[in-house]
Amino acid sequence: MSSAVYKAVISVADKVVPKGLRPLWEHPAGPKTIFFWAPAFKWGLVIAGIGDITRPAEKVSISQCSALAATGIVWSRYSLVIIPKNWSLFSVNVFVGATNTYHLVRAILYQQQQKKALGSSN
Repeated sequence: MSSAVYKAVISVADKVVPKGLRPLWEHPAGPKTIFFWAPAFKWGLVIAGIGDITRPAEKVSISQCSALAATGIVWSRYSLVIIPKNWSLFSVNVFVGATNTYHLVRAILYQQQQKKALGSSN
């Protein structure tokens, strides 16, 4: 059912896409494919990571940031070896990896600071 709706929407949009945008529209990783939409929605993870910059370091999850940073790095590499080469997937994963690496470093430095503070009070 949803596949039929998607195909109908694409069919209608095909008729109104300007000539200048045709190369993007027809690209093997363009808006007509999942290769476009998956990275587009993944930007939500980047926006959430940027929103967490103001979150106190003690509330940052090291395991979550580690997993997201690792997947960002792995998928960045993968996006450059698949065919079609997917620059959109590459860019979003670089940002996912970078924002979560930043939070991971922040959380680790906070924990080290807490250990030093406990060690010096004894």
